[in-house]
Amino acid sequence: MISKSAFRIVFMGTPDFAVESLRTLVENNYNVVGVVTNPDKPAGRGQQIRESPVKKYAKEQNLPILQPVDLSDKDFIQRLKALQPALQVVVAFKILPPEVFNIPEYGTFNLHASLLPDYRGAAPINHVIINGEQKTGVTTFFLDDKVDTGKIIMKKETEIAQDETAGTLHDKLMFLGADLVRETVEAIQEDNYQTVPQDELIKNRKSLKKAPKIFKDDCRIKWDKTSYEIYNFIRGLTPYPGAQTVFTNSKQLSLKIFMASPEKKEHNYACGTVFSDHKSFIKVATSDGFIRLEQIQQSGKKRMDVKEFLKGFRNIEEYKAV
Repeated sequence: MISKSAFRIVFMGTPDFAVESLRTLVENNYNVVGVVTNPDKPAGRGQQIRESPVKKYAKEQNLPILQPVDLSDKDFIQRLKALQPALQVVVAFKILPPEVFNIPEYGTFNLHASLLPDYRGAAPINHVIINGEQKTGVTTFFLDDKVDTGKIIMKKETEIAQDETAGTLHDKLMFLGADLVRETVEAIQEDNYQTVPQDELIKNRKSLKKAPKIFKDDCRIKWDKTSYEIYNFIRGLTPYPGAQTVFTNSKQLSLKIFMASPEKKEHNYACGTVFSDHKSFIKVATSDGFIRLEQIQQSGKKRMDVKEFLKGFRNIEEYKAV
């Protein structure tokens, strides 16, 4: 067994989700010899240059930092090899080329925010909620030449609450994932693990559930779906990028919906019909009931409760949701 001090680790990640895994390794005295993260970039209205959350934490811990623009760049690969990593740990980072993930003697593993092989892809947290799943989890697996297909090392499961949003699930999986990263590193260091090829888990299945990247055009609510399908869709896109709809009559009102509740009830109204008491509620007809809007954001304005919105918008029933 290689000693903890000799087990040199390079960590790769960028957003807040990755910081917790890096922090867990540092606080458990693993020998993190370098951190790879995205280059600084302009952000916000002022387009000020911002460092990634992983870089900020790495600077606080005085860890060596690499910020390659191109992961295949020869200079970057030479600098990475000079760190002599025994293992590379990837959390919420880019797709690595083979010349990078094959560097360490003990390989490179990734933390994925789903129970692989289901929900491969860029947005597993959103899609499990949109699809109404009752459980999800995190998986560590060794990288290979395809995306999210490598041999599974470990998994951890968690329940999805009925009112869970992508935001609350993100935080839950962030901490669960950090624990799994630590356990996986320990198992690899102690040579006490067995991998499972994903092909063995899918050989008797006709299809896999997928988690492709979500674009703006994917965020539009389809009001002819059931109330619970729309409710799950809203939860799965909260707080980002936000479920979207347009209320239209002679004018158009673009809205994002962040909080809502389903109401299953037979009716004869057209899907998208809008109802309100002009004081406390707005609800929209669906194929099998209604969605009661609770927290919304008009384009160009702040996010607010429906009661606050209605103070300045009295004729909402003249609109139709499309």
